[in-house]
Amino acid sequence: MKGTLRNNVSLISVVVLFLWIKTYIIYQTSFNIEIENTLQAFILFINPLSFIMLIIGISMFFRSDKGRNRYLMFIGFLLTFLLYANVVFYRFFNDFITMPLLFQTSNFADLGNSVTEEFKWYDVFYFADLVVLAVILKVKPKFVNFHTVPKMHRRAYFLAAAAMFFLNLGLSEIERPQLLTRTFDREMLVKNIGTFNYHIYDVILQSKSSAQRALADGSELADIENYSDANYAKPNDQLFGVAKGKNLIVVSVESTQEFVINNKVNGQEITPFMNQFAKESLYFNNFYHQTGQGKTSDAEFLIENSLYPLSRGAVFFTHSGNEFNSMAERLHENGYYSNAMHANNKSFWNRDIMYKSLGYERFYEVGDYDVNEDNSVNWGMKDIPFFEQSVQHMKEMPKPFYSKLLTLTNHHPFYYDEEDKFIDEFTSKSGTLNRYFVTVRYTDEALKKFIGDLKASGLYENSVIVLYGDHYGISENHNEAMGQYLGKEVTPFVSTQLQKVPFMIHIPGVKGRVIDKVGGQVDVRPTLLHLLGIQTKDDLELGQDLLSEDHEDLAVFRDGRFVTKDYVYADNKCWDKATEQPTDKNYCVPYMEKASTELNYSDRIIYGDLLRFYDPDSAKK
Repeated sequence: MKGTLRNNVSLISVVVLFLWIKTYIIYQTSFNIEIENTLQAFILFINPLSFIMLIIGISMFFRSDKGRNRYLMFIGFLLTFLLYANVVFYRFFNDFITMPLLFQTSNFADLGNSVTEEFKWYDVFYFADLVVLAVILKVKPKFVNFHTVPKMHRRAYFLAAAAMFFLNLGLSEIERPQLLTRTFDREMLVKNIGTFNYHIYDVILQSKSSAQRALADGSELADIENYSDANYAKPNDQLFGVAKGKNLIVVSVESTQEFVINNKVNGQEITPFMNQFAKESLYFNNFYHQTGQGKTSDAEFLIENSLYPLSRGAVFFTHSGNEFNSMAERLHENGYYSNAMHANNKSFWNRDIMYKSLGYERFYEVGDYDVNEDNSVNWGMKDIPFFEQSVQHMKEMPKPFYSKLLTLTNHHPFYYDEEDKFIDEFTSKSGTLNRYFVTVRYTDEALKKFIGDLKASGLYENSVIVLYGDHYGISENHNEAMGQYLGKEVTPFVSTQLQKVPFMIHIPGVKGRVIDKVGGQVDVRPTLLHLLGIQTKDDLELGQDLLSEDHEDLAVFRDGRFVTKDYVYADNKCWDKATEQPTDKNYCVPYMEKASTELNYSDRIIYGDLLRFYDPDSAKK
């Protein structure tokens, strides 16, 4: 019995070892996975093991040699094919296969012969271990004679597989906290939990979404439509259509908070250009970001759809197959060439898929830019060369166009090259905050050059130019250093006020002024469309035109906080803006239900994909 048990365990060990080592070799040779430290290297080495042990271990329950051997060959081939499919896909798209991609059949035509050209003659070696295994099963029958493995040994085996899984997950959480809820970079997921576990995770997410979507029906829209109708703010008569027919250039200014505007560090202006640009624009000084865990992608989602992001995860990743009524789509319907510009990997935050769902005609990604070591820092291409090359793309676009540009340099951890330092660092215990001022100042300089290039190209005078901060740059982890800069304690009230981000709209021929209405990113879509002369009365949206006299002073945060004209609701307290101190909670009560209702309606729209049922032509207006 001991000899036969050894034989079975030896066979399982061989199969597990073959698949494990092969997967790791593929990681190293076929994917461009960056390893930054020893812990990441160790995680990458062990992450295929738990799943392989689990799936191969099922063979212990087979009662015949023939059935077990067929199972081992089938699983070996299936896992190898899955790895190989990712290899071929990665060669062409520099990305990993996803469930949303498989469901987006309109993308299949884009694969075609381009993918088949990625097959290489030496790819046969990916299947070499299966040939060796088949030989072992055929030539060494004594080595693989089957005997039932005792329950005790099976339990020990599967406990070992489970222990390996939790070790892998635990180390990954140490390396990347909240990996499964905060990180939606597929390469990051594969690097930490492995290719096989990543696909299981992807299937679970999509199955959950599909189930929620399947149970939804059009009747759920009635209450939401009524709320949207009642919430509609009619356009400002003097400004509706004032920018009709002009290009729309929207710049997402990475991690830029409003507190840097008209402010100094070490006696130097942090944003000298934006300070001046704000004076020449419609500048909203009580404008808040409303993002959740999706950060920049959530900000994009908000301004495109006038819906809130999800409280957990990122819509760009979890619901990229939904039907949307985006600003890009509405502008395209009105003759605009809609496009997004971002010199980063196109798959990051699932943009390559989500942008198609949002109706963009073109995504100018890293492959459309000349990116090299000299013009890159931190997360990628520096803002100045990014803007320079983007203007060249704009000059060649059909007119009018809608371009959304996403900057990169002012991104955590705010590293920079010495040559790009236009201001001295702040001096606090937080290196993050100290560097932040330097990278914000660089982005400000990049924006100055960008506007100059637009003027030189002849685009400036015929374009509406919008600058908005996408989300906070300095988190609450740096409250002590932030308090040192502000000269006061960062209370929940102050922290909420720090969620203000810049929002300015420059319109040729329209005099600049400050607009102090309280609003947020959910209000951007109706505001911009009305300026361009496009009515949104029949659109299902939760935001309001910030320039409308009917606009309500309210900014609802994804975590339930909100801001009104006079009050801030945070830390389960109602704060008086005038005194910056807690006051009677009853002052905030009237807005609590509205905030909860809007977040709930938005979630229902996203989870149920309810916009597929919405027909504005038949809606009761």
